[in-house]
Order: sequence, then structure tokens, then C-alpha cells
Amino acid sequence: MEKRLILQRILGAIMFIMCLCVDAQEPYGTNKYIDKANVLTAKNLDSAIYYLKMGIDYYSTEKDTINLINSLCQLSALYDNVLDYGKSYDGYWDALILADLSNDNISKARIYQELGWLYNSYRREEESLRYFNMSLKLKKALVEQEKITGDYLFSNYFAIVNCYRVNNDLTMTKVYLDSCQVALNKMRPNNNNEISNETSHYMESERAYYNAAVGGDHDGALNKLNEAEAFFQTTDPSYLTVIYYLIGEVYKLKGNFDESVKHYKESLKFSEMYNKHLGYKQFNYEVLSQLYYNNGDYKEAFHYKNSAQELNEKIFGRSSKNNKHLIEIKDSYRLQKEKEKALLKESRIEKLENQKRIGVLQNILMGVVVVFMLMYGILFFRNLRRKHQLEKEKTNEVMKLKNRELTASALQLIEKEKFIVKLKESISKSDTIDERAIQNMINGFQNSPGGNWKEFEARFTSVNQSFYDKIRTKYPDLGQTDLKLCALVKLGFSSKEMASLLGITIESAHTSRYRLRKKLKLKKGMNLVDFMSAI
Repeated sequence: MEKRLILQRILGAIMFIMCLCVDAQEPYGTNKYIDKANVLTAKNLDSAIYYLKMGIDYYSTEKDTINLINSLCQLSALYDNVLDYGKSYDGYWDALILADLSNDNISKARIYQELGWLYNSYRREEESLRYFNMSLKLKKALVEQEKITGDYLFSNYFAIVNCYRVNNDLTMTKVYLDSCQVALNKMRPNNNNEISNETSHYMESERAYYNAAVGGDHDGALNKLNEAEAFFQTTDPSYLTVIYYLIGEVYKLKGNFDESVKHYKESLKFSEMYNKHLGYKQFNYEVLSQLYYNNGDYKEAFHYKNSAQELNEKIFGRSSKNNKHLIEIKDSYRLQKEKEKALLKESRIEKLENQKRIGVLQNILMGVVVVFMLMYGILFFRNLRRKHQLEKEKTNEVMKLKNRELTASALQLIEKEKFIVKLKESISKSDTIDERAIQNMINGFQNSPGGNWKEFEARFTSVNQSFYDKIRTKYPDLGQTDLKLCALVKLGFSSKEMASLLGITIESAHTSRYRLRKKLKLKKGMNLVDFMSAI
């Protein structure tokens, strides 16, 4: 029971503060209906509600979405202050639908923050934190886009401070007090001192309570809270409901029964006087009942305990509209949004699966293409190599054939020379033949060795076109006789055949071969014919 009541305290403690902070920094201002309702709220609550409803009807007809959203939020905030959470809940959801349709992120950030407190009042803490974070995320984005100033972040941080303070989580209270201070430091250079000073009093009131609860600095806390009391006496007397409650808390921590009771009762008086912060009535009833009980005044303890139970029954009992509202869960917008998110998630999953399948097929296709290209490349180069090999073999065969023909031709020249030599010897031995006439005939028929070589060299070069170029490049010191000898060696001529073709003796041919080996720097055992064949 106490846990539930403590959770219920959050809403009353925070909602008005948030509305106050938001209203003071309203990005789209107010309108005449809101202005009139603000004047009437403390005097005649029904009239304030009437004017806000008039504004909603008017801006609906005019299709002025901005002012319509603003009026719905103001009416929801008013219902929240008087503990009619069900109507407040409906109004915020209607405003959120409009803000979402018009893509009004400023309004959405505000409504998310207020919905966070409504969900928190129904003990749906996860939803509450989710909406606070959604609001904070939107506001940070809007600040980066320079659509709102950084002071809007303060209201979010301050709301969370109050939430943690009421739930007695003082560690997290300190964390968000520091965030409030950072936001306040950033807003001071951009805003006038009046706004900054007012915002500072909200934060310093909470910090004062934290210092008293954690650090035991009761007197310092009371000094700060008294300064805040003086400030809000002139700027916003309705907020004294919160200030007097915090002063009562500090006196209770200090052990001063009389002063704590006095200030809790002052808090009750101001909440009823201004029709705001009525959630603090529950806080005050509970704590006064406990204080009187501890002090032995059971009559007063029972009175305040009974008042707390009646208020709790009114707000959350079986006959309460708030309770019915909670049970029915009429947040159709949220349900629709969750359904849309689920469908979107399924669509994204299906899309990802399709992309994955396409990716796999693309990889398979790419692999096939790569394998095909590799195989084609291997076959192409193998075929090219084979073709080159065949052409080389064919060229070698042709060259061998021509070299054989060349060799045969050279041998015929040699045989011709031998025939002529023998013929000359025969004629010289005969007495009856006209030696002079025959000699002239032989001289006309006979070619000189030099002539024989030129004929041979011309035919050799036509067959072995690059032979002389290669051997001259590798061995530039070779002379003309050496080159002739190289050609004959390549064709496999013997020393005797070389001597006959070159017109030298066999001994000279042997000597020439020996000198050629030295110039070629051939090692002992290396065959000269094989060496020439490789060139």
C-alpha cells in the first residue's frame, strides 16, 4: 500500500513543475483561451476548463493544429493538477496523434514527457522511463537542429530528478541534478537573467533537499528553501505547495516535529488554495498521519490516515474513472503504433532475408563466373602455348629441312671442287690433249673458293636469319673467318669439308676450330657443334 502511494506521489510532485517549465518556455506561445483559463484556474476551475474546451473547438474548426495541440496539452495539464488522470490521459493521446500526423516534434517531445508521468502514476515505470527518454532524445535532436534552445532539456532532467527523489533513489537524484546544472549553465548565456534565475530556484530547492537527506546539511538546506519561498511568493505562489512540503521534509529529517507538521499543513493549504499540485495532498496526508502516530497523537494520526485513504480511493478506487481508465487501457494510438512497428519489423526482416538470398545467389553467380574465367584463361593460354609450340616446331622442321638442303648444296660445291681438281690432274698427265684449251674451259667453269663461300653464305643467311645477329651480340670479338666457321659448325661440317669449302688446308681448319673455342670460352668437354646448334 505504501509503495503504491509513494509511486502515486510522483505525479503530483512533478507534473505542475513540468507544465510550469514548459509553459514558461513555450515554443509556440499561448492563445487567448489559454490566457483566460490561466487567470481562472485558481478562482473557478470549471470556468478554466470551459475556456480551454472553447479553444479546442475553435482551433479544430480553424484547423489550426499548433494551437489545437497546445490547448489540448493545457487542458490535460489542468486535469492532471486536479488528479483527474483519466481525462488528462485522453487529452495527451489526442494531442500526440495530431502532433504525429503534423510531424510536430516540438509538441511530441512535450507530450512524451507528460505521458511519462501519467504512466508512472499507474505504476508502469518502464513505460514512464521510455517516454521520458523519447522526449529527451527528440529535444536533443531539436537543439542540434537549432529549432529549440538548450533550456528545454532542463525540464526533462528536472522531471527525472523529482521522480528519483520521491522514490528515494538519491544516487540517481544526484546524477540528474548534475545534468540540470549543465543544462542551466548552457542556457544562461542565451537567456535573460530572470528566466535563468527562476529555473535556478527550482533546481536549488531539489539540491537543498538532497544535501539535507544525504549530507545532513539541514540548516544549509533550510536557508536555500527559505530563499526559494521568498522568490515564489511573488513569482508563483502556487509552487509554494512544493516548497513547504520540502521544508517539512527537512525539518522531519532534523527531528523537529512542530516545524515539520506546520509546513506540511502549509503545503496542504496552498494546494487547495490554487487548485494546483493536488497530488501533494496525498503526500502530506500520509506523512502527517505517520508523524502524529509516532508522536502518540492517534486521533490526528487516524484523521490524516483516513483522509489519505479517501483521496486514494477517489483517485484509484473501484469507482474511480482513473482506475476504469487504467483497466480499459484506451491508448489505441500506442497499440496502433506498436502494430505498425511490428509490421515494419516483419517487412524489414523479409527484406533482409531477400537481400541475403540475393546476396547468396550473387556470390554463387560470381563464383561461377570466376571459375569459368579461370578455366577459360587456362585453356586459352594452354592453347596459345600449344600453338606457339607447334609453330616453333614447324619453324624448326622447316629450318632443319632448309639446312639439310643447304648442307647438300655445300657438299655439291665441295664435290665439284674435287671433280675439277681431279680433272686438272688427269689433263696435266695427258700428252695429246690441248692443255691450254682445256685449262681455259676449266677456269671458266670453276668458281673460286671465295665465290663458293658467298653463294653458301647467302643461302645460309636466308635460312638462319638471326644467327649472325645473336652470335655477334654475344661475342663481338669474332672475325669474319670465325663467323664462317660458326656457320659450318652449326650445319655439322667436318674439318675436311670446311677446308674444301673455305679453300684452306685441313690443318688450318683444325687450328681455326681450336681458336674459335677459345674465343667462345668453351670449357673442356663442351661440344662445339651442340653449342652452335643452341644459338
